[in-house]
Amino acid sequence: MKIKLYLFFYFAVFTGSLHAQDHVYSQFFNAPIYLNPALTGQFEGDIRMNMIYRNQWSGLGGDLSYLSASADLNIPRFGAGIGLLFTRSNEGLAYLKKNNLAATYSYSVGSDDFVTSFGIQAGVASRQLDLDRLIFSDQIDVSAGYLPGTISSAQLPVMNHRMYFDAGAGINTVFRNLMAGVAIHHLNNPNESFSDVQDKLPMRIVANASLRIALTPQYHFMADDGVYVIPSVVYYQQAASRSVSMGAQFKYASVNMGLWYRTSGTNTPDAVVLSFIFDVFKGNKNGEKLRLGLSHDATTSKINYTNTSGSTEASVGYEKYFPNSSSYSKFNGLRSYDFY
Repeated sequence: MKIKLYLFFYFAVFTGSLHAQDHVYSQFFNAPIYLNPALTGQFEGDIRMNMIYRNQWSGLGGDLSYLSASADLNIPRFGAGIGLLFTRSNEGLAYLKKNNLAATYSYSVGSDDFVTSFGIQAGVASRQLDLDRLIFSDQIDVSAGYLPGTISSAQLPVMNHRMYFDAGAGINTVFRNLMAGVAIHHLNNPNESFSDVQDKLPMRIVANASLRIALTPQYHFMADDGVYVIPSVVYYQQAASRSVSMGAQFKYASVNMGLWYRTSGTNTPDAVVLSFIFDVFKGNKNGEKLRLGLSHDATTSKINYTNTSGSTEASVGYEKYFPNSSSYSKFNGLRSYDFY
């Protein structure tokens, strides 16, 4: 399996025959700004902070890990939100690291029944490769594996570091108990290549929809308490790669449990996901909330769960009102937070 990963990385980075693909989170609802910049400021409170970490396929012997951290402000008097998003990826055996720091802004319009938010994102990305730690195909024997001390004849790239501007935009609508949104990332198709041959990062299109179904009598769409089932679907497309994540959450008070099914980039089975969310401090006078999330992916693709050991995500979110906040609620308090 490791030999296959080495060869895959060689062709992806040096031949330009494969395009880079963004990672996706199983707990997409706990990485809201990464999902769609229009979700900036769409919460109950004045300030929100989120962090999510994904450890993917630990059974393959490499470190495939991803982290996103964000902080955003809700400014309801102006129907606006501003935020900052940091994303980091580490592509294990390839020692390929990518960092992205972006500012986000959203503006909302609506009434008591709906709110539509428009978001933009702009930032700088850095992609770096440790050339001294790479292993190439001519240093690998099919039966013996890696041959220590051998020197590859592969031609190294002209650089091991690339920085570029990255931009995105999105729109999200909440209408009573329905939410739907679309985002386009990498609008400017930045060049990620380490060589003289351009390798444009394809735009990533994300579409999401969720429905909040109350299981309690005398339900009103503005109610927070109660028992809910929240089915959701998220569609991802980047170049020729397409993936769908679908499932539902069962939400009661401060506990949320979800079951999801995700297809891979070729629309073949990828994983079954089980997620748990716990809200702490919910109901405090200052609107303080601490959210803890945990999920695990059971791989169902051809590389199977035995080889990969699946993927695990952990997330934490925190939000509150500032001291002496007016707690001003525009658009009847509608927000995307109610859907997860």
